[in-house]
Amino acid sequence: MKKDIEIPESKGIYLAAVREKNEEFQSMEWNAYLINDSEKSIEMVLIVTNGFDKEESTSTMRHSIKILPARSFAKIEFLQDEVLRLNNQFSVTYFADDKMYEKTFLFKKNSVNEAALKDLPIIKKQGILVK
Repeated sequence: MKKDIEIPESKGIYLAAVREKNEEFQSMEWNAYLINDSEKSIEMVLIVTNGFDKEESTSTMRHSIKILPARSFAKIEFLQDEVLRLNNQFSVTYFADDKMYEKTFLFKKNSVNEAALKDLPIIKKQGILVK
């Protein structure tokens, strides 16, 4: 029975932490973005995030995106400097081609830092990408 269940592989969907200026507060901050680098739109995107390590964890946050068009991106949330010392997990579930996909992205603790910045697809900025 289990062999009959098809679990589609998520391709072209990435998560990135981007360092950018907050014009309102005149400060630099980290923001999490979902990137759709595929040829198709994804729909009903649900994102569950939390930070954790052995001793502590953050509150669980939930986000949704109705449609993320092909070759586009969407800002998910602000990442406080205090939570970057924890593992930050993003569980993403979405529909494409009438199938449900699921993928978990993990920024390991202390991996989001300026020394790790690289060019990102689609966004045209520098950041930390997890696939």
